[in-house]
Amino acid sequence: MEKRIQEKSHSNSPAAQSRLPVMEEFLSVQGEGAHSGKVAWFIRLAGCDVGCVWCDVKESWDAGRHRILSVDEIVEKAVESGAPMVVITGGEPLLYDLDLLTAALIDEGLQVHIESSGAHPLSGNFHWITLSPKKFKAPLPGILPLADELKVVVFNKSDFAWAEKFAALVRDDCRLFLQPEWSRSREMSSLILDYIRLHPEWSISLQIHKYLDIP
Repeated sequence: MEKRIQEKSHSNSPAAQSRLPVMEEFLSVQGEGAHSGKVAWFIRLAGCDVGCVWCDVKESWDAGRHRILSVDEIVEKAVESGAPMVVITGGEPLLYDLDLLTAALIDEGLQVHIESSGAHPLSGNFHWITLSPKKFKAPLPGILPLADELKVVVFNKSDFAWAEKFAALVRDDCRLFLQPEWSRSREMSSLILDYIRLHPEWSISLQIHKYLDIP
């Protein structure tokens, strides 16, 4: 596993950041994708230049509105949470060099996951990479073979073709998920179920944290 993590790291940058803008940190369960239902500590970094019109955390976009924390402060809270798994999300977390943060989390024995649009170069070491490509700013080609999970939000019918475009570019063992956009979940869930009956390599991701009404 350690070798696999190192193979995913593409940055030894001296600019690795020791302080990062954090919108929120919280204990919850992973509600989406391959690790759905597992307890996790979430670190939501502030700042995003992707700008999805349906984003449900638009307050994360402006990094200047949020507190700046040191890596030591972020890691201390993650350890205190007692969760074995940390999910770094955003915003768009790859706006920042995550080498120092992920190294410190791994040194504490934590499983470190990231969810990203892939629109910026990968930095940091991860046990699991969720790539969630967005039409508003497409992922960089370099992240595609590194993804453990491809999760595509389905807002309209054209998103199925968008999903297949990237499914053809990830590894054969990459997990494939289609997730209905929450505000259109009833309509899109029905379409996704019809789609995966014909394309069983895909699974549906249902944002169980929202059904449970938890963060």
